[in-house]
Amino acid sequence: MSITGFEPKPSVKIENIVATVILDQMLDTDLIEEKIPDVTYQPDQFPGLVLRLEKPKTTALIFKSGKMVVTGAKSTAQLIDVVKKIIRLLKKAGIKIVSKPRIQIQNIVASGDIGALVNLERAAYLLEDSMYEPEQFPGLIHRMRDPRVVLLIFSSGKMVITGAKEESEVERAVVNTAKKLKELGCLIPKGV
Repeated sequence: MSITGFEPKPSVKIENIVATVILDQMLDTDLIEEKIPDVTYQPDQFPGLVLRLEKPKTTALIFKSGKMVVTGAKSTAQLIDVVKKIIRLLKKAGIKIVSKPRIQIQNIVASGDIGALVNLERAAYLLEDSMYEPEQFPGLIHRMRDPRVVLLIFSSGKMVITGAKEESEVERAVVNTAKKLKELGCLIPKGV
């Protein structure tokens, strides 16, 4: 059952950005551990330093090779600010940074809401590249081709989006999915 004059109101919230940061140089992890408070370094268990920042709440894994993995940022702008903050901490610790860090977003995880209920049985039948096995998992798994993301869509209209490399891809995926599900007659207005 779908209602024709009804327009879904999709929304998106970025939950986590995972990025690699490349400094084209080797890093003295022992010096970093000695000079920066709140760093965890147990090389016999894990080869990288773990640096946790409180504001914004993010974590960086820093390796001798000059590579880092940064998680927890909620936007690209926040990610850039976090990297700048880490670079300032490294410089303050006596590490000379020789080149501009290269930041590569590996994955953006976001939550979304279509703004309507979803008939998952119908969606699974009509929506290409989707899988729905309610005995195994309560959501429909949709592998979108453009942008290349995976969406977990629930009957409440809520969703989880993963695999995006840019914030704009997340927005586009949710809006396009809402539009497609409406065209296929898979949406039910909330409160009906």
